[in-house]
Amino acid sequence: MSDRTAPFAPPFCPRTDCRYHRWPTGWRWVRHGVYRRQASPTVIPRFRCRHCRITFSAQTFATTYWLRRPELLPAVFHRLLACSGYRQMAREAGCHPTTVMGLAARLGRHALLYLHQQRPPGPVAEPLVIDGFESFEFSQYYPLHVNLAVGAHSHYVYAFSESELRRKGRMTPRQWRRRAVLEARHGRADPRAIERGVATLVRLAAPTAQPLVIRSDEHDAYPRALRRLEGYAIRHERTSSRRRRTPGNPLFAVNLLDLLLRHNSANHKRETIAFSKRRQSVLERVAVLALWRNFVKPFSERRGGGTPAMRLGHRPRPVSVTELLARRLFPSRVGLAPEWMRYYRRQVQTRAIPHPRQHHLRLAF
Repeated sequence: MSDRTAPFAPPFCPRTDCRYHRWPTGWRWVRHGVYRRQASPTVIPRFRCRHCRITFSAQTFATTYWLRRPELLPAVFHRLLACSGYRQMAREAGCHPTTVMGLAARLGRHALLYLHQQRPPGPVAEPLVIDGFESFEFSQYYPLHVNLAVGAHSHYVYAFSESELRRKGRMTPRQWRRRAVLEARHGRADPRAIERGVATLVRLAAPTAQPLVIRSDEHDAYPRALRRLEGYAIRHERTSSRRRRTPGNPLFAVNLLDLLLRHNSANHKRETIAFSKRRQSVLERVAVLALWRNFVKPFSERRGGGTPAMRLGHRPRPVSVTELLARRLFPSRVGLAPEWMRYYRRQVQTRAIPHPRQHHLRLAF
């Protein structure tokens, strides 16, 4: 049986400093042999750009580029949404937990690019429901909000952002002293973080100023955040967070997303040892869940109803995980918003970790 790869034609030059990277019209390339590897497919064709003269392979355009275990990528995607911890995934796959952590980060970056590239065109045509999903990083002394913007009718996740919080609520005298020590050592969270994060959230959900209907609970920071937005004509509708979270609740779309985040993610359980050590990891996993929610998961598990993207008329059918991970996306071609580019570069800081790893590879960026 011959080991032949399917015919592949590179769509553009992968080198970012080549003029045919962003605009491939008129681009020419030639074949440049093959190389062999142990993973399937074992024979990978190589090419050379006839303009900048660099060489590359078909694997350069695959989501599994530079992976020694490419078969793990879709498996980790599913496990991240099945409430598994990193060590549980690693035991099943027969690899080190840091391998799973790296794959989760890669999937989060891919999800950010896919969500931005495939966002519904034009202005937002439905009310936006916003809320802050509360979790924590590193320890319970470092709570955070994941700010979410969801379509009221379609349940499409338009955007998310983050805000670090100060630990609040009932604490013992020992916990009060411990919080004071940590704040003296690492600094105190910005008291305006939610206000800034929600303003960023709305700009991400609706990049162009437009009339918007925004529904939220009665959090004091939300009106201040909306006043920061210049050029937007916003009607703000507020609903008590004590109201029953039934389908008749105006905030049901975002309440359901909160439930899915808590139900599908091991790092957001109320009492768990699988919590995220970095806020950056929280955002990457939220991006994966938003990608799955928008394009893969039906509106209702029992009654179907199409995915949120289908309900918007943006997609004719659900997208499989294989299709989502079929091709590598390049940030130089997608053009992420500055806030999401910060997430892509892994530049979200965790106060208790002095030098967190960032994503700044030169060729595999």
